Amino acid sequence: MLTFTYQAQNTKTGKKIKGLVQANNEKEATKLVQKQGLIPITIQEKTNNKLFGGTRIKTKDKILFSRQLATLINAGLPLVQSLRSIADKLKNKAFEEVIKQVISDVEAGKSFSESLAKHPKIFDKIFVSLVEASETSGTLDKGLERLANQQEKDADVKSKVRGAMIYPLIVLLVMAGVGTFMVVKVLPQVQNIYSGIPGASLPFVTRLLLAVSHFITHFWYLVIILVVIFGVSGFRWIKSGPGKAVFDRVKMRAWPIAPLFMKLYMARFARTGSTLISSGVPLVQMLQIAAESIDNVHIEATLKQAIVQVKGGKSLSESIENKPEFLDLVPQMIKIGEQSGAMEQMMGKVADYYEKEVDNEVKTISTIIEPVMMIVMGIMAFILVAAILLPIYGLANQSGFGGR
Repeated sequence: MLTFTYQAQNTKTGKKIKGLVQANNEKEATKLVQKQGLIPITIQEKTNNKLFGGTRIKTKDKILFSRQLATLINAGLPLVQSLRSIADKLKNKAFEEVIKQVISDVEAGKSFSESLAKHPKIFDKIFVSLVEASETSGTLDKGLERLANQQEKDADVKSKVRGAMIYPLIVLLVMAGVGTFMVVKVLPQVQNIYSGIPGASLPFVTRLLLAVSHFITHFWYLVIILVVIFGVSGFRWIKSGPGKAVFDRVKMRAWPIAPLFMKLYMARFARTGSTLISSGVPLVQMLQIAAESIDNVHIEATLKQAIVQVKGGKSLSESIENKPEFLDLVPQMIKIGEQSGAMEQMMGKVADYYEKEVDNEVKTISTIIEPVMMIVMGIMAFILVAAILLPIYGLANQSGFGGR
């Protein structure tokens, strides 16, 4: 049962009232409101805030859902019965609630794809479009199987890229923590030694780090506030239009991450294209979906230009050829697919190739990062050691000079 909020007018008093009603779908909710002698004005399904906040629906849950549904439909079970069977076994309560809402909508007469489209935060446009095409062609089980494969490979590639990015971040955080501890706790001891010696002066590097230590110690709350402000502002800027454009360009041009991200984008585009075309999605619609799912504004803009050119009679390979946003192999393979009538197979091969290349790039970056991190750590250690030892050597020299 679903919960609906309603606003209605009392037929006797003419007053407008608000309330809640439980029903399997919107039609039943409307009838229940009317039975109370009310004229419904608005009826809306009450959203579950925990759905997108408290309990997260993971990619692996959606992959398992797609595979199980494909198996049950292939075995001859009706769609609603298959969905009920899966919903009853789901451990994720938030996902179970979503599937129950989908069942309710399907029973009310909506198509499966329309029911899924009501939950865009869970079922993206690729998912919905592929289901819609499979419904139209009567191959829903095969479409869901392709979708599960596509999600699985995409999740695997994302996991590898995320792993490559997390390693240096953890190392930098550890280095920053150790450096802060040395500056705040160890370095002031050197100043205490020098403070009792008349005429003694600290080296510049020591005085600089002591100033940093003094600021952190006495104004730690400002440090936290500044970190939060810069962190939040930076995150929002990256998510904004101009910020995302700059950040996406950096990912495509900056060494050593540019080859990794370019190959990731090519693999994502080719895999999405292969999956959608093989399920019967028209080329223009495939390009529109791929443009929105690629997660790079520059590639998205190039694909939208390609859509206009394809509508004008140009081939897809010609539309993206010699564009800096696409690696050369992509239009070449697509051209072969266009000439041979095997576009989805060629795009599938492109996806396989670049997914392997992403794996190689991750290994390359890991190999590069290790010596770079060692150099950075060495520089930090040298600065800290110099700031601590130089004053001690200075004291030793003064003592030796005084002894003569």
